[in-house]
Amino acid sequence: MSRKIRLGAFIPATGQHVAAWRHPDASPERHLDIDYLIEQAQTAERGLFDAYFLADSPVINFGGSAGDDQIGVSSKVGSFEPVTLFAALSAVTKHLGFIATASSTYESPYLLARKFASLDHISGGRAGWNVVTTASAAAAYNFGYEQQPPHTERYDRAQEYVDLIQKLWDSWEDDAFLYDKESGVFYDVDKLHHPNHKGKYYSVKGALNVPRSPQGYPVIVQAGSSEPGRELAGRYAEVIFTAHQELESAQEFYRDVKSRLAKYGRQPEELLILPGVSVFVGKTEAEARAKYEELTKLIRPEAGLSLLSGLAGGIDFSKYDLDGPFPDIQADATVRSRPALIADIARKNNFTIRQVYEWVAGVRGHWQIIGSVEQVVDQLQEWFENEAADGFNVLPPTTPSGLNDFVDLVVPELQRRGLFRTEYEGKTLRENLGLKRPENQYTLAQQAAKVS
Repeated sequence: MSRKIRLGAFIPATGQHVAAWRHPDASPERHLDIDYLIEQAQTAERGLFDAYFLADSPVINFGGSAGDDQIGVSSKVGSFEPVTLFAALSAVTKHLGFIATASSTYESPYLLARKFASLDHISGGRAGWNVVTTASAAAAYNFGYEQQPPHTERYDRAQEYVDLIQKLWDSWEDDAFLYDKESGVFYDVDKLHHPNHKGKYYSVKGALNVPRSPQGYPVIVQAGSSEPGRELAGRYAEVIFTAHQELESAQEFYRDVKSRLAKYGRQPEELLILPGVSVFVGKTEAEARAKYEELTKLIRPEAGLSLLSGLAGGIDFSKYDLDGPFPDIQADATVRSRPALIADIARKNNFTIRQVYEWVAGVRGHWQIIGSVEQVVDQLQEWFENEAADGFNVLPPTTPSGLNDFVDLVVPELQRRGLFRTEYEGKTLRENLGLKRPENQYTLAQQAAKVS
């Protein structure tokens, strides 16, 4: 079978673009309407997407420090907890995977392992976990801490955390549950394993109270592009979301992260790299550009500045001239990769502050394509065929229209070129992504002991 593009759909209820909720076709008042979210999920499934992805943070996301909490311009406030939402959406879909974000810094390992194993069972094997260490310093205050752990420590904790989660997911061997009415034996006690984990940061003794899930492990996703983030991806990640503006940068990242897998006994095909991309597409380039310009005109400066502040690690841009040169910024110690990317965009394009926030308003540092169907697919194909991407995490600028445009215009052209599926290959997220199902580590250890 020839290699195919993999597609994730990152679909916030109010759209990706900072002004998406103001679009004439938008229905922002329905952002907590489950029927509306079902429509988005079913559109993604109609487009044969691999997964519906949601970012999440254990803090109100105003977007930055320019005063969203006072002026009320952010559309990123008041969203569902993603695992809860995805449990509901899985009941009205058959093939679409669901990748939820959860924090390795602030969530209990046992509870996180339990809820993702539960989602995998509920969905019939369509769950994925996006591992984040949580960059927001405000999150620390919500969990009783005086300050955020340093960047390096958060990733050090994450290494142990993911290892512990996998132990918990392996608490039960695949065939542990017998349900033998004749003998009265519900499960085989010899196939139950307690982690008895005591590490530098975490201590968990008991086994998970959920049987091993359909995929063995929910698909493990990671999104950090810093050095510790790349190393975490090389060791554990099966999908990585990343942000790049140019082919050369994406190729460097792709080759670097893939090269790290060997030392962990992994093969390059065991990790799929999906750069984020926001697409404004039309039947002609002029039509696509009109869609972009319509949305750009709806950006309130306060919202643009707030977004920019959040991406740049909390820098207050309101004290600078909006149409003056973009200032030199130093990356906040807690957020490494995105501020550098924003500064690079400004420098290469000689953008003012206003031009930078207009550029990142729908993509937040990700790749943006504006063009006809053929122009869009030409660029996606170039990245896919030249070691820059195994697929893409699509960020529709608006909902529902942006997602509909991609499904109705881009997907058919990808299929026509033989780059994308015409039907789902399997029943689980792993099967559709072409990822192998992990063996239970305790079963493997027993088999190794017998051989030796």
